[in-house]
Amino acid sequence: MDKTNLSRLESDQREALFFKTLVGYLEKDVPLITNLANFVAVICFFRPDLNWVGFYLEHEGSLFLGPFQGKPACTRIESGRGVCGKAMATKSTVLVPDTDRFPGHIVCDSEAKSELVIPLIKDGRFLGVLDLDAPAVGHLQEKDRILFEKAVRILIDFI
Repeated sequence: MDKTNLSRLESDQREALFFKTLVGYLEKDVPLITNLANFVAVICFFRPDLNWVGFYLEHEGSLFLGPFQGKPACTRIESGRGVCGKAMATKSTVLVPDTDRFPGHIVCDSEAKSELVIPLIKDGRFLGVLDLDAPAVGHLQEKDRILFEKAVRILIDFI
């Protein structure tokens, strides 16, 4: 893959290549952390416009930092706290166009201005969340929610 060639593709071609690449780096019989690390790396390759991409994994009722790319991050998030904690508490995707307007937003990186958090649920069991941050208000949108929820569904099939 070459980022120069990637930028020349139409958005639908880029999206198809994103999913093809994602599936190419996921495996059934590897430790969870292996798939999570490659999942984050593929997203960051295709979406350099995001300034933080990673996972928080459930352990004993809290979320703990998992594989990520970006600046150092909060290591533990309680259910109901911040955007990730809300996604954990509600077991649903949370899209925040402007993090400054989200009550209780946890500031791990002051440059994160919009955020998208998608829960990882397999066979009814909550495993954690995928957290994506962008450096501009309104950058993460409904189209991103649709794209990354589909990506998470693909990931779940490999867990």
